[in-house]
Parts: sequence; structure tokens; C-alpha cells
Amino acid sequence: MSWIALSGQGKSWVCPRVFGGGIEQRDRLMARGSIMIETRLSPEGRPQTLLSYERAHPWIGAISFRAVPGGGIVLVMTQGDEVFHTVLQNQQDARTDVIRVTFSWDSEARFGQISVERPESDTVIVETTPAPPPLLVEDIFTLARRPQLVELDPDVIFFAVSDEIEAVGPMPSLAAQVPVMTSTGYRPVSELRCGDTVHTYQSGLVPVLHRVSRVVPALGSFQPVRLCAPYLGLTRDLVVAPHQRLVIGGSEVEYIFGREAVLVPALSLVNGFTAVYEEGLQMVEYHQLLLPGHEPLIASGAEMESLYVGRLRRQAKQLSQTLLADVPRNLMPEHARCGLKVLGPFEAITLAEARAA
Repeated sequence: MSWIALSGQGKSWVCPRVFGGGIEQRDRLMARGSIMIETRLSPEGRPQTLLSYERAHPWIGAISFRAVPGGGIVLVMTQGDEVFHTVLQNQQDARTDVIRVTFSWDSEARFGQISVERPESDTVIVETTPAPPPLLVEDIFTLARRPQLVELDPDVIFFAVSDEIEAVGPMPSLAAQVPVMTSTGYRPVSELRCGDTVHTYQSGLVPVLHRVSRVVPALGSFQPVRLCAPYLGLTRDLVVAPHQRLVIGGSEVEYIFGREAVLVPALSLVNGFTAVYEEGLQMVEYHQLLLPGHEPLIASGAEMESLYVGRLRRQAKQLSQTLLADVPRNLMPEHARCGLKVLGPFEAITLAEARAA
């Protein structure tokens, strides 16, 4: 299992297999899991109570996540007489609007970890914490289904709870059925494996070193975007994560931006006809391919960025917390950025309209 509860963007859900048995089933400790919170940072730099809840029965308990000026995240948990406190210090980036905070714990292994990710970039800060106490399953039910008992900052986009230690770092961003051009024609990205070859415009055929996959809540920076054909040269609609970037070139790009090609995040193209958000999904499974030189994939006629890992292979501890932890070291490449300009929303829509004209 993985995600067992979520709340945000008008949704409130708990897994019936975990919470369907009534209070007796929920009156037990959850020794292992993760809480993910995605939030906008306060533009005024004010303190934010991201998520907070207190109870008195069956014993005193509380949990609170707070963002403090300067970018720090403070986590406090109480279980009876035991108080757990940790602070993750990170430098707030004025250019970043959204952050994703993930706290994972395994009480039996005496393991705790808190991280801050910026979905629009490759930045991730991970810190190991002292051994945290377990949570009551009933507390998780309350967080998701009893909003009147929970303090939640208006800037929080969503939060979700998993019964696993959730990975942080490079994330997949292509829906399972996205067709990728291979040596034998288009194949769904979810079917590709290490050793398959994919076609690229710049490098010809290149080998697939690894495929990463993950199921995530279909909310916030994970809410799927449908790129609509025939715009952007697509031969069919594609469903991707909001921060999946397209490589776009052509005469319009050279004329408007003075460059041979630019990078365009899918979310910047959402305008009602070039791209739209997919509604009604609770969870979504994304995939992505690790290639030797971070070559762009060809998907339904368009170029898409493949998985970028930078110099992650040199950071053994951080690598062990990612979806790439089981990649053999001899297959783990180092990537350099392509140096292309990343368009903002206004620039992206201007380009989309110019190409649609």
C-alpha cells in the first residue's frame, strides 16, 4: 500500500481498507509512514501554521508543522509524555512560490527524515531527525476528514499521508500511456526497460538506463496536465505532470526569443486549448526514463525532457532516499543542463498562440 489519506483542492479521502473498520480499527499506532504537505510560501514572509492538530484522548497528543520566516520548517509531535521536536533550516528562495515538505518516520527502526523540495526546480534539502514517535491511525483520519479540528494555513495546497517511506528527489512526470519513439516505433513509456533504446533528434538511438515510476496524489504540483493535439506538433494528446518540460524550437522561437529552442513547463501552457488540467483523478501514476546524457525524448511528435539527475551519483546518502536508489552505480550517469531558456507562463502562452495562428 502507499497513500492512505489526502485533503486539498476540494477533496477529502481516506483509504477504506485502513479506515473502514470504525474507531476500534483506527485506535492503533502507525509506526511507519510519511506526511507530505505542499504549500505556497507567504509573500509577506509571515509565519505559517501549515498543519496542526491536538487531542486529549486516549492520551495527550499533538502534531504541528510550521514555516518560519527565512525558510525554516519546524515540526513538533507529542505522544503522552514524549515530545519530539525538529527544525529543518533551508534558505528561502524569493523566486520560489511553492514548496513540498515531506516528513517520514519509522519508529521501530528509530528513523526520521524531513525534506523540502521545490517542484519547479531540482532543489531538495533532506535532513535526518531524532527518532520520532508513532502516530495514531485515528489522528490521520481526523487530519483528513475532520477539518473543524485541524488548523491549516490558507496557503496549503494539499496534504497527503502514506504508510511508506516516500522517496524525494528526481520525480517521474509522464503518464503510463505516453508513447515514446523507440527503435521499433512508438511504445508506452510504462513498458520500457533498461536496455531498450529510444530515438532522439540530437543523438539518434540511446539506451534506457532505468525507468522510474511512482503513484502520487493528483493534486498540486502532481495534478496531471493534458497537452492537446495538434498544438506544439503533437500527433495525439499527452498527459504529463505540470513541471514536465517540453523542448520547443522553430521559426517562431527564433523570432520571438532569438534562440534555436526553449524549454516550456506544461503548467505554463494551460490556457484552455493548448493544455488543460485533468480533473476528477484521485491518484496518478507517472513514469520517466533515465538516459545517458539527459537527451530529450520524442513523445507523440514532441520533444520532452528526460529525467535529470545532475551529480546525484556523488551524493550517496541523498541518492539512497530517491527512486534511483537501486540503480547500479555503473549505470548512474552525471548530467549537465542543456542551457536552454525556461519560459515563464506569459512567454509560453505567447509562443503557443503564435504557433496556433
